Amino acid sequence: MTVDERAARKVAEQARETRWQRPSFGKELFLGHFRIDLIHPHPSGTAEDRARGEAFLEKLREFTESHIDNTVIERDAQIPDDVLKGLKDLGAFGMKIKPEYGGIGLTQVYYNKALMLVGSANPAIGAMLSAHQSIGVPQPIAMFGSPEQKQEFLPRCAKGEITAFLLTEPDVGSDPARLGTIATPDGDDYVLDGVKLWTTNGVVADLLVVMAQVPGKGITAFVVEADAEGITVENRNAFMGLRGLENGVTRFHNVRVPKKNVIGKEGAGLKIALATLNTGRLSLPALCAGSAKWCLKIAREWSGERIQWGLPVGKHEAVAGKIAYIAATAYALEAVLDLSSELADAGKHDIRIEAALAKLYASEKAWLVADELVQIRGGRGYETAASQAARGERGIAAEQVLRDLRINRIFEGSTEIMHLLIAREAVDAHLSVAGDIIDPDADRNAKVKAAAKAGGFYAKWLPTLVVGKGLTPVGYTEFGPLAKHLRFVERSARKLARQTFYAMSRWQGKMERKQRFLSRIVDIGAELFAISAACVRAAQDKNPNAQALADAFAKQARIRVDELFEKLWTNTDDSDQVLAEQVLDGAYTWLEDGVVDTSAPGNWIADATHHASTADNVHRPTPR
Repeated sequence: MTVDERAARKVAEQARETRWQRPSFGKELFLGHFRIDLIHPHPSGTAEDRARGEAFLEKLREFTESHIDNTVIERDAQIPDDVLKGLKDLGAFGMKIKPEYGGIGLTQVYYNKALMLVGSANPAIGAMLSAHQSIGVPQPIAMFGSPEQKQEFLPRCAKGEITAFLLTEPDVGSDPARLGTIATPDGDDYVLDGVKLWTTNGVVADLLVVMAQVPGKGITAFVVEADAEGITVENRNAFMGLRGLENGVTRFHNVRVPKKNVIGKEGAGLKIALATLNTGRLSLPALCAGSAKWCLKIAREWSGERIQWGLPVGKHEAVAGKIAYIAATAYALEAVLDLSSELADAGKHDIRIEAALAKLYASEKAWLVADELVQIRGGRGYETAASQAARGERGIAAEQVLRDLRINRIFEGSTEIMHLLIAREAVDAHLSVAGDIIDPDADRNAKVKAAAKAGGFYAKWLPTLVVGKGLTPVGYTEFGPLAKHLRFVERSARKLARQTFYAMSRWQGKMERKQRFLSRIVDIGAELFAISAACVRAAQDKNPNAQALADAFAKQARIRVDELFEKLWTNTDDSDQVLAEQVLDGAYTWLEDGVVDTSAPGNWIADATHHASTADNVHRPTPR
């Protein structure tokens, strides 16, 4: 299916939530306004919420310690049926579902704590539970389903019927305008035809959320029974990490789906998916934060035990710097997660930017934390836990954590897509007032009106970027030693907004193609958000060492912010673009001489034409 750039962009824009009806710390931060009042003190759940959450965590911890064996799952590349049955009996597949539908009703905060816990036992289990509840049937039905759909599907999900979310196709990733799966109306049903790729949980799912094009109406979301006639799971995919992940290729051929299974309205599928992801994205930061905390534990224990040149390796500066990075980053990742989750639970804030920043930041930083752990462990970091145990040493799965974490930079929006998504929201205020000025299709009258509107907006906005609380030595003194870091955030937020405005003025409509510039803008915002979260958490943390961790993290992050500001205008972006185009044109094929390509033969993209399946169905039911 061929779709030009303008049409693809139009589909993406139509799926966006364009209104800002509730305050957003992230939106204000990118506008140069450090609204710390929106996050300090950040809200906390009720005593009842905490009691319910702690009671479930206690049961879940007991189960994970006694029933989940990571080495078995890694060896067999499958989560054992007795583990799945135990999780279902615990209610783990209904953690976020309200008690009235048979679920446990955990808050986002405690749901994330549960994912951290079970994900530390085995990340594939964390991914399964996350995919089921964060983007599978429970979340979109809870948010957009009819009363009848909630009564029909949520109790089934709470009891442990596993669900999956199906959007990606062999030739369609982050460009849904080209979606090839078709849902054709036929009487009281729709007839589904198409192929879906990377269907996490799809191999074992009982219920599916399927995105498909309804002719003339647009992308629509459906709940589909996984055992419906015409559905074939053609392959169970295998990956670098998450070996227990039940991820497959699913083909639909003349699959009948009743009209009552449409979620929301025809054509609202992408809006539903994006709205679901606003909070659903917080599950990945939970798994990342949990991994970072585990890496800290192993780094601390090993670095105090291993002796080199008469000292524990952790006493040597080269390793000490890595330990400090791991500890400070682990604290910040949990602070970002908790803050975003508390805001989500309170329901008074628009957290689309905060959740996206949390996903982006946690997935990138946790990967670096795991890489540092592997380096600290040396050869043992590269060796599998099973191999270590076989020769009589403690089996530490550092290399597995590195492999398992890598997917989080791709899951639920790759780092590159997250940069663009957040950047679009960050410059939304500018585009809303200057849209017709930079729109090549707008006529002269539209441009004149837009110029007048923009002039009024910038006349009020630009003066707010000149001075602020960050310039006064007594700003944020209630935070004690951390006040200097918050003053830095306030100054940097105004600087970030000025740089964004300058770039908009310079490039106008071409700015959307300055993807590396926009990525740095977003990365600066992510660092400022993380510093803010860490300082706010430390201010109310009862642990006396919390402020030292927040201080260390802020010092590290401030250096990264300064470097990113420098790279906004001092970089090789233009020359790199030229070089890349020359590479693509074949100018450097000679550089590839002298190696052997061992890739298996086949097409770059698998066939996704609509036809009956010729493969064996590898779908397998799980114990109820």
